[in-house]
Amino acid sequence: MPPTLASLVHHSALRLTVRAGQDRLEAPVRWAHVSELADPVPYMEGGELLLITALTLDAEDPEAMTRYVRRLVGAGVVGLGFAVGVNYDEIPGALLDAAEREGLPLLEVPRRTPFLAITKAVSAAIAADQYRAVTAGFAAQRELTRQTLSDGPEGLLGALAAQLDGWAALYDASGAVVAVAPPWAGRRAARLTADVRRLRDRPPPASAVVGGPEHEDRVELHSLGTGRRPRSALAVGTAGPLGTAERYAVHSAIALLTLTTERSRSLRAAEQRIGTAVLRMLLAGEPDHARTVAGDLYGPLLDAPFRLLLAEGPAARDSLPELLESAAARAGESILVVPDGDRLVVLATEGGAAMAACADREPRADEDTPTAIGVSAPADPNTVPTAHTQAEQALTVARRRGRPLVEHDHLAAGSIVPLLADDAVRAFSDGLLRALREHDATGRGDLVASLRAWLSHHGQWDAAAADLGVHRHTLRYRMRRVEEILTRSLDDPDVRMELWLALKSPPPEPPHP
Repeated sequence: MPPTLASLVHHSALRLTVRAGQDRLEAPVRWAHVSELADPVPYMEGGELLLITALTLDAEDPEAMTRYVRRLVGAGVVGLGFAVGVNYDEIPGALLDAAEREGLPLLEVPRRTPFLAITKAVSAAIAADQYRAVTAGFAAQRELTRQTLSDGPEGLLGALAAQLDGWAALYDASGAVVAVAPPWAGRRAARLTADVRRLRDRPPPASAVVGGPEHEDRVELHSLGTGRRPRSALAVGTAGPLGTAERYAVHSAIALLTLTTERSRSLRAAEQRIGTAVLRMLLAGEPDHARTVAGDLYGPLLDAPFRLLLAEGPAARDSLPELLESAAARAGESILVVPDGDRLVVLATEGGAAMAACADREPRADEDTPTAIGVSAPADPNTVPTAHTQAEQALTVARRRGRPLVEHDHLAAGSIVPLLADDAVRAFSDGLLRALREHDATGRGDLVASLRAWLSHHGQWDAAAADLGVHRHTLRYRMRRVEEILTRSLDDPDVRMELWLALKSPPPEPPHP
C-alpha cells in the first residue's frame, strides 16, 4: 500500500504529533510538498501532505485560516504539516480550530525534524510500494502463464479472479460468455453482452469501464486480438478501482489471452483450408475422399445429417462466420465454414445450435444491402451437390422476396404464387393479357373475368357460366373470342397453364405521375 498519514506518524525518526483530524489518518499520501505561498492550491494535484512554517500566513487570524484550510481541503490536500519553533513556537489556535472544523489532519513537526526528512520518507515509502507492486505483478504474470499453459483460458481466468479478489469472464466475438471464474459470477457476466458488442465496433486495443446502479461492482472491459476487429473480450469485476499490482495482472492476462487468440486464428486458418478442400470434394461427388481428408476435424459433422447454407451480403463476410462458429463451439458441434468470394458456404449440423443461431439472427441496421441466406434440405455427404443447388434456389428466392432466410423445404410446402411477383413474370403476364384487357376496356365484353372463371372451374361450362351469371352459350362465345384475339387454342394444356399463371401474377404497377 502507498504511505498514509498514519504510517508517517508512526515513523519513529520523524517524531510527528497529530493535533487535528485524528480520524482521517488512513488517507494515502501521494507526495509531500513544501510551500509557503498564501494560496498554494493552483500547484496541488490532490493527495499531498503540505508542509509549511506559516512564513507568509497570518496564522492567528481565524477568518484567514478558515479560508486557507477550506481551499486546501477543496484541492484534495490530505494533511497539513506545521513546523513549530521556526516562525511560531506552537501551532496557532486559529489554524488548529479551522483544521478541526474542516476535518483536515494537522501534524505538528518538531524543530529538529527537517521537511526534507519527511519528503524522503514519503518518497521511499512510495518507491517501496511500487517495487512491491512490480514484484507482485511479475509473480502474478508467472502464475497466470502457468495456469494458461496447464488449463488454458479457464485456468487463467481463475487465477486472475483470485489475484483481483473479484471475478473475470471471457467473451467471444458475438458477446456470448465463453468462460467465467468464479462460477457465481456467470449471471453478472451475462448482463454485459450488449457492452461487449459495443466494444467490438471499436478498433483494438479498446477498453471501457462499466458501472451504475444495475451493477454490483466496477467492471472493466478489454478487447482481445490484433486484427481489424477484436475476436474476443475480457471482463474483470472488482469492488473498486484497480491498484498497481492488479493492473499488472490484468495487462498480463490481456497479453496471454491475445497470444492464445492469435494462435487460435492460425489454427482456424489451417482448419479453413482443410474445410475448403473437403467442401470441394463433396461438391465434386467424391464423398469417400472427403471423409478421408476430414478426419476427426469434420468427421462428426459428415456422420450426421447436416444442412448446406449459402449466404450473400455484408454479414457473410463479416459477422455471420463468427456468429455460427461461436454457437457451434459453445454446443460442442462441428461446423464447416468456407468463404467463397462474396458468399459464405456453411455445412451445419441439422437441428443444431449453429442453425438456431442463424434462424434467430437479426439483420444489422447498418446493412445497406440485407444479407440473404438460403438453406438446403437435410443432406449427407452423397447429396451435397443437390444440397448446394437447393441452397442456391432458396437464396435466389430470399433475395427476390427481401427475406433474410429461406429454407428449401418451405419452397415446396408453400405456394408458387408469391414467386410470380418477379418483374420478368409480370412483364410476360402483361404482354399475354394486354390484348384481352384492351378489348374489355372498349366495353365489348368481359373476357378477362370470363377466362378466369372458366379456368378456375377446369373448363366446366355450366359451373363457370353460373359463377359469372351468364348463359353457357354466352361463355362459349367469349372463349372463342379469347382464342381469336390471342391466336391460341384453349384445348392446349400449356396455354391454359400460362394463362392461369398470368392471371395470378400481380398486375403491373401504374406509372408514377
